[in-house]
Amino acid sequence: MTVGDLSPEAVSWLTDNGWFPGRDIGAECDELVNVCVRDSERQGAPLQPFDAASRIIRTYGLLKLKHPRVSGCILEMDPTVGYEGDAGVISELASNLGCRLFPVGFESEEFGLVLVDERGRFFYLHHTGGYFWGADENEAFMRFMTGADAPDAEDFFV
Repeated sequence: MTVGDLSPEAVSWLTDNGWFPGRDIGAECDELVNVCVRDSERQGAPLQPFDAASRIIRTYGLLKLKHPRVSGCILEMDPTVGYEGDAGVISELASNLGCRLFPVGFESEEFGLVLVDERGRFFYLHHTGGYFWGADENEAFMRFMTGADAPDAEDFFV
């Protein structure tokens, strides 16, 4: 996805929160991915990275994207955060969706995980279930910013 593929609202919000076109966290991306992979292996449900996940982490990794209207609510683009057992839940959701998932961040208000699949679609894993956040990062960012209802992930099961 290029800057031209992001809505003006998303670009403005992202730049206000430290992002810039061409941003690439380089080797830090590999380190974050490796931490996540090792933790998932330790949990007994290995997660494997793929191009879409690495691209998202390289481009937005380590950003703390503040909600434009909800004080204290932040979309933290850190794939290394989660609860014990999350890897198994992610693997189960991935199996139901018929494609791999990898965490790319979390939402600080509810501590739900933000996941991306091999096609670049975004899902949100909350204690109440899995939800579809969008076909790409623009849709996911706009859903976060607007608080629009998210369809259940099961609507996308194979």
